[in-house]
Amino acid sequence: MSFGRNVRLVAGREFQAMVGTMGGWVILAAALALDGLLFNLSALGGIRRSAEVLQRFFEVSSGVTMGAAVFVSMRLLAEERQAETLPLLYASPLQDVEIVLGKFLAALGFLAGLTLLTVYMPLLILVHGKVSLGHLAAGYLGLLLLGSACLAMGAFASALARTQIIAGIVGGTLIVVLLLTWQLSRISEPPFAPLFAALALWNLHFGPFQSGVIHLRDVAYYLLVTWVFLFAATRVVEARRWR
Repeated sequence: MSFGRNVRLVAGREFQAMVGTMGGWVILAAALALDGLLFNLSALGGIRRSAEVLQRFFEVSSGVTMGAAVFVSMRLLAEERQAETLPLLYASPLQDVEIVLGKFLAALGFLAGLTLLTVYMPLLILVHGKVSLGHLAAGYLGLLLLGSACLAMGAFASALARTQIIAGIVGGTLIVVLLLTWQLSRISEPPFAPLFAALALWNLHFGPFQSGVIHLRDVAYYLLVTWVFLFAATRVVEARRWR
């Protein structure tokens, strides 16, 4: 079997498990409800310009995306360990990288669907204002890239943890640590201040997407974070295989 076909098989199985359980629908409903509530609070506040409302929507939606990524990813490998089905995956002809990548892509597909279901919210701005399609596209690209990075961190945590709860805690902690590096940049001296700022998950890199601007450096940052944590998750799975 080819690498691509194996990855698709794992991704299809994992995606069906996500949409076939109550947990997946609870995450979907909760995230959409929270996004809707926060959007209404932003739209009905003191903000008047359409671009500012859209910018605030992406700001609050990024927090929901990070939270949803933790809950979606914590089950990826930890659930297999809890259900004692991980040895079955190890006994299959699947490579470790195929298992990790397939599960990650299923989670990314689920999170992308959840994120795109919110598109009607910013389009409501058209009732009384204007929406730039470029701003909309850049914002959603930023959400998907941010979600991808958070899912990769969650997959790494799920590979480490024995239970889903521990995986969620570890994944959430990793995200918070990368968020707080921005604060470290504010109290540090050069050359560490710019380094911590560049490592921060949200402030420097998501801000341009939120404002409708796409920088190659920000795209590269989120893709690099995704690759690093998926690589680490694969190494953890390989190490556990031989225990």
